[in-house]
Amino acid sequence: MDSLLSNLKIAVPEKIFVKDPESSDLGKRIIQHSIILIDEIGFDSFTFKKLGNIIGSNESSIYRYFESKHKLLLYLSSWYWAWIEYQLVFETHSLNPSDKIEKAIEIVTRSIKEDSNFSHINEVVLNRIMVNENSKSFLTKEVDQENKDGYFVIYKRIVHRLRDMIKTLKPNYKFPSSLASTILEGSLHQHFLKDHFTSITDCNETLSPTDFMKNLVLNTLKS
Repeated sequence: MDSLLSNLKIAVPEKIFVKDPESSDLGKRIIQHSIILIDEIGFDSFTFKKLGNIIGSNESSIYRYFESKHKLLLYLSSWYWAWIEYQLVFETHSLNPSDKIEKAIEIVTRSIKEDSNFSHINEVVLNRIMVNENSKSFLTKEVDQENKDGYFVIYKRIVHRLRDMIKTLKPNYKFPSSLASTILEGSLHQHFLKDHFTSITDCNETLSPTDFMKNLVLNTLKS
């Protein structure tokens, strides 16, 4: 799989950016250092001015790539889910329905290891941003229009892939889409609770969000 991923270009919906950051060294540095800075200070405190100071460029050069920091967060979120989707497709394509859904849960909920195929993106740090900040990409007044514009197409595509796996395994299950979306959002939430609100989750160093989601989903589909 590593050799296949090394030749891939992660595709993000074009409406999210003004200029593709993958097309230049500056664009890649914007992505690389925005991930580091958002992780360090949080999305609310993040600004293009602060990012520009770090990369040695003015704000206007960053605006040539993204209209706003919200669009930048949408880009990071879309890139992350597209990267997860590639793993999902490659690692489950030859499995039987039962093994496929179990492996899929593992892929979309597991702790992330850095992928050397994308040197300007630290996936471990990006995963922390997803856990802490992802909801801010869609909890906005503009979400319906942005959804119509296709900003969340990759995220929804993963949910649909999980939904189809659930339907294949148990065709008469009434809530395949709800369960599929719960796998994605629930795992991010459990990772957040494990790190910040330990008294209201059973996930810890020995029981992971993946363990919980496998138990929840597989037992649900057996009933």
